Amino acid sequence: MTSSPETTRPSGARRSWRSGNSRATGKRRVNLRRIVVFALCLGAFGVALLAFRSVVANRVDPEAARTAVARSQAYLKASNASAARSQAFTAVRADPQWGEAHLALARANLALDEGIAAEASLRRAVDNGVDPKRTHALMAHAILLQGDPRRALVEAGKAPEADRLYALRVRTRAYAAGGNLAAAQQAALAAIRLAPNDADAWTDLGRFRLNAGDVVGAIEAAGKATALDMGNTDALILRGELVRTQYGLVASLPWFEAALKRDPYRHAALIQYASTLGDAGRTREMLAVTRRAMEVRPRSPQALYLQAVLAARAEQFGLARDLLQRAGSGIASLPGGLLLGGTLDLEEGSYERAVEKLRNLVNAQPMNLTARKLLATALLRSDASKNGIELLLPVVARGDADAYALTLAARGYERIGQRDVAARYFDRAASPARDGSAWFSADDALPMLTAAAQKAPADDPRAAIPLIRGLIDGGDKAGALVRAQDIASRNPGAPAAHTLVGDTLMLLKRPGDAVRAYKDAASIRFDEAAMLRLVEALDRSGQRQEASTTLALFLSQNPLNLAALRLSASWQAAAGDYDAAIDSLEAVRLRVGNRDAALLAELALAYAGAGEPERAARYAEAAYHLAPSNPAVAGAMGWTLAESGDTEGGIELLQKAVALAPRHPMLRWQLAQAYAEAGRGADAKAQAQAAIAIPGFADRRAAEALIAKLA
Repeated sequence: MTSSPETTRPSGARRSWRSGNSRATGKRRVNLRRIVVFALCLGAFGVALLAFRSVVANRVDPEAARTAVARSQAYLKASNASAARSQAFTAVRADPQWGEAHLALARANLALDEGIAAEASLRRAVDNGVDPKRTHALMAHAILLQGDPRRALVEAGKAPEADRLYALRVRTRAYAAGGNLAAAQQAALAAIRLAPNDADAWTDLGRFRLNAGDVVGAIEAAGKATALDMGNTDALILRGELVRTQYGLVASLPWFEAALKRDPYRHAALIQYASTLGDAGRTREMLAVTRRAMEVRPRSPQALYLQAVLAARAEQFGLARDLLQRAGSGIASLPGGLLLGGTLDLEEGSYERAVEKLRNLVNAQPMNLTARKLLATALLRSDASKNGIELLLPVVARGDADAYALTLAARGYERIGQRDVAARYFDRAASPARDGSAWFSADDALPMLTAAAQKAPADDPRAAIPLIRGLIDGGDKAGALVRAQDIASRNPGAPAAHTLVGDTLMLLKRPGDAVRAYKDAASIRFDEAAMLRLVEALDRSGQRQEASTTLALFLSQNPLNLAALRLSASWQAAAGDYDAAIDSLEAVRLRVGNRDAALLAELALAYAGAGEPERAARYAEAAYHLAPSNPAVAGAMGWTLAESGDTEGGIELLQKAVALAPRHPMLRWQLAQAYAEAGRGADAKAQAQAAIAIPGFADRRAAEALIAKLA
């Protein structure tokens, strides 16, 4: 039988092995016990060390707190509120029971428009020994920043005489927020009288005047503020906004950059700088600045909104929608948020939601033509065609209604079975010619408008403007002009008042006189509307060179403005500068895409003029595919064919274009040249004569030369 190893081992050896094993086990137990004891001692030491460090970290250091508060006050005086807040935080950590540290933190938060944080700091300051009387003006400011102007006025009334200037500044803002502009102005002027050399008081006056529509007064106040303190961040931001309005986007950038040089983390300056960069086409820089703003204020609604706009422009609609939702309901309910949200809903096919948002916007801004057209689109797509047509009627009744609005109206009439009316609007949409702009008609009868104007204050244009519209509708244009001039004389700092005079003079067919009024308006606010009005008045009064200079100046400050680019391109092409026209039109196409038939037709003509027939043909074919019944498109297609050698094919399409728009002189002139090229002299002469007979024909001399040659 097989034995186990143990049974075959000698007995002495067995005892020796057992005793050796026991000693080894004992040693291991001792070593393990030592390791455990050592680990416990090490852990206790670590806990003690952490406790010691915690005590050291939380140790009250009054001297460090006083030093930090002094630095915070110095930074705040230097208009670097971000650094002031950082130092105030340091002071609070160094001595949490010192009320002055909390007070310094509250002041810095107020400078950064952080109302909730400021109120919390003020309450802690009072809890830690600060006299409550010292906090009334500051608390009023904090309450106002949280959107309660009525309670802010009550709190400001408790401020002692020592804080009267601060209280007056808060009262200015609170009255303005509550709609009491007269009281706001009185408070602002009282603050100036009390401290005529205080840059903050002048900045508040400038901000109030800007919001009240007195742009000239705002410019004067902001200039005074920056003259008193060139490093005042709030004054620099206000000056940047005013320069952007008065001169343009590019001119305003140095002012925002100066504000950020003084305080690199000022959220308001970052947002203004980012929005201006975006409008100027510097999108990469805009995105970087919005990210900086979100480092300062995580989930900043303004920064998220700007990023949503950027995503929408890049046709990343899902991302844009997500960013707009993250921006919150506050941004989404503002006009810009409503417009963007409605546009995104339209793109997604959520027509009911689009209607809700865009209707709110149109109710708030009834003269917003873009919003009206988008709302009409949403209504038509949601089978509410009659409502869409009603919304468009004030727009399509104008002689200068654009093709998109006219086509929308035509589609609406088509859907409700009125095809004869739809056909008229389709014809107008297809016509390349547009009449001059006109007023929106007054809604009420003239006696009612007169009574409303008599009841309103003499310098209040809100009742006078409808009356002027009513006078014009009734044929009393001279009386309308007298009323408009009276409003302008009472509101010299309001650009809209001068524009009103210019518009009335244009209706009286006095463009030369309108130039002066439009220049007055443009010297205050040089935006797209002011530029287009001034350029039109200059051009109609025979001042084309000055009109071109005005347009070029506007484009230098607003390089991506679509209306200015298209107008510039048309003038460049008319002057024979086709390369420049191509650059302008391609910049537009980059922004709006390849679905604008008129734009593609203009590009075709520009490339044909520049001697690039193949590219011209591609654009002409693309335009013709989109809108074969548009005479301008058919004309462009015909001209490019004629220029590329297919004269007969070109003549056929040019004949179609002239049949569609017989009063368009350029189409007849192009057909005359094509006839001449084909050897059809009599036809060419007839078309050239017809072109000359149409008012506004620009190539009269060339047509006369062709007629003389054919004779």
